[in-house]
Amino acid sequence: MAIYSTVITEIGPNAKEFLEEDMMVLFGDDAPEALRPYCFLIEQNVLENEIQLGYELFIDDEKYEITAVGNVVNKNLKDLGHITINFSGETVADLAGTLYVENKQVNAIKEGTTIKISEKAAAH
Repeated sequence: MAIYSTVITEIGPNAKEFLEEDMMVLFGDDAPEALRPYCFLIEQNVLENEIQLGYELFIDDEKYEITAVGNVVNKNLKDLGHITINFSGETVADLAGTLYVENKQVNAIKEGTTIKISEKAAAH
């Protein structure tokens, strides 16, 4: 079940530079002007439940296992639509506002790309 779902509405001119470092900065539409160039701007939507270890992040149809959750990720996503996604596969959340996911190739991201966070589907 999806606990969060959003759409990328705008891509800052420098946002993709972070992807080269295996990171992606998300921010709601009210991102501060100084940060907007570095962000993937998203619709700020309701976070239905706390993000937990083992949940899954989807960028369009590509699935990433969540490996660590910084201690302010849930608060920042709820309040600001702002988190950093780190594609390093780290299992310790060194940065409080960062969601860590498995180390996998990130496909092309464009305006209209969907981002979802879901509880892990039960195996049948």
